[in-house]
Amino acid sequence: MKIAALQMVSGPEVAANLATARRLLDDAAAQGARLAALPEYFCLMGQHDRDKLAIAETPGQGPIQAMLATAARELGLWIIGGTLPMRADAPDRVRNATLVFSPDGRLAARYDKIHLFAYDNGRESYDEARVLEPGTAPTVFDAGGLRTGLSVCYDLRFPELFRRYNPCDLVAVPAAFTYTTGEKHWELLLRARAVENQCYVIAPAQGGRHPNGRRTWGHSMVVDPWGEVLAVLPEGEGVVCADVDVQRLAQVRQQLPALAHRKL
Repeated sequence: MKIAALQMVSGPEVAANLATARRLLDDAAAQGARLAALPEYFCLMGQHDRDKLAIAETPGQGPIQAMLATAARELGLWIIGGTLPMRADAPDRVRNATLVFSPDGRLAARYDKIHLFAYDNGRESYDEARVLEPGTAPTVFDAGGLRTGLSVCYDLRFPELFRRYNPCDLVAVPAAFTYTTGEKHWELLLRARAVENQCYVIAPAQGGRHPNGRRTWGHSMVVDPWGEVLAVLPEGEGVVCADVDVQRLAQVRQQLPALAHRKL
């Protein structure tokens, strides 16, 4: 199956971001992709963290979900919809949710980001817990025969989540890694998750300088189960495609049966 990681440089206007996402999804489908994944916060990179509250949607309602469902149906794609803010129980919190739509436009899976990012180096500081409510459950679904696990950005640093998905053919990591942390850790961690779980990894990311002044690392990529980077886009909007080869999965697992050797 050909899969596509979509890279964006999202801004504060939801309608403009949705138009860009749809254009990139059209491009992925034109290149023959059957599954496409958008980055974290593809629909909004606001001026302030609390901007997410104003555009939060409820299940089955809202323009962001409508765009994803329509695109999946019209293009015949599995779409891993990056993340969008979904209303939480508390009025001052949202869930950072990944929604997956099947090629007939139906909602196939939902994952709410479990691990919330916090960082402060004296120059940059972030604390997602100010606005986000964490999810609690791993999510796996079948995408046209590919057992696929979901994660979001900071989850990448917690290998125990990915172990919950074994055996898995594909893991998705939509992200908006900061430039500072991404430069040092993004590719390193993606390749580690692929190697230790002997699966493909698709990692669509935000990549560039955003209107709010934030700079994200980009480097959207697809990694194979041997840790090889099959395709990568360093910065800017675009699409990177690669093939998930089930024979390659079987070969890696047969020649080095590490998953079968697990003791803990």
